Amino acid sequence: MKNEIPVIKIEGKTLPEAWEKAVLATWQDGLDIKTEYDKAGDPMSKDCTMIMVVNEPMSEPRIHRAFPGGLEDLEIYRQEVVFGIHDHWIKPEEGKWTYTYHQRLADYNIENKKIDQIGYIIDKLSSTPYSRRAQAITWNPGTDPVTDDPPCLQRIWCRLVKSADGDYSLNMNTHWRSRDAYKASFMNIFALTDLQRTMAGEIAKKLGSNVSVGRYVDISDSFHIYGSYHDEFKNFLKMVKDRSFEERTWASSFAEPFFEDAKVKLEKERDNG
Repeated sequence: MKNEIPVIKIEGKTLPEAWEKAVLATWQDGLDIKTEYDKAGDPMSKDCTMIMVVNEPMSEPRIHRAFPGGLEDLEIYRQEVVFGIHDHWIKPEEGKWTYTYHQRLADYNIENKKIDQIGYIIDKLSSTPYSRRAQAITWNPGTDPVTDDPPCLQRIWCRLVKSADGDYSLNMNTHWRSRDAYKASFMNIFALTDLQRTMAGEIAKKLGSNVSVGRYVDISDSFHIYGSYHDEFKNFLKMVKDRSFEERTWASSFAEPFFEDAKVKLEKERDNG
């Protein structure tokens, strides 16, 4: 292999299929390289630039059983990204969160002016479906370079495609600066594709036409597997080897009771202030 970061493209019909392929490809073909978070004795990370294509983001199964985290966590994270349920936790002056993706996308602050970029995408595509300008950014060059945890997600871009029958599909690209392939990217994509579904619904209302969820493309400059958890990662490799795809995934219907538990937990959180 050349002494360069490999560029890997994978494609899958469903979210868990594409995610699994991307993680395996990174493990097999990624570059061995240090990170800023390594401790003494840690193996080097596996790293690549990843282009991941999910052809049918809403098709089942939607969930991979090996994603690190619980199903309640997945629903809470989805609501953080789509609805901003924890935007009030942003309090950098108190040493707390410096941003959320929802806040940057739907309430971006420029010179004390709040900008709803998601609303802009919906309005722009509703008026000009073929526009190439329907995008939203997260990076703040005035604050993010010096923080310990700057945003990984940098930009989302959307465009409508019209079919012969007059209906539309909403295509979506997301661009990431840096990404933990195994421990973060599945939850990211699950939430972002649900945001894609939500935007498609809002655009459909404005257009008065059907708008389906089209293909989702996920582009990461650094898609990596940290050396610090290589031993843990071998459990993932064993699952892929020993179980069928059906045994490695869940349909959304299986997760619904856990999602309901998460919603109850969030209601109690809101009631308690």
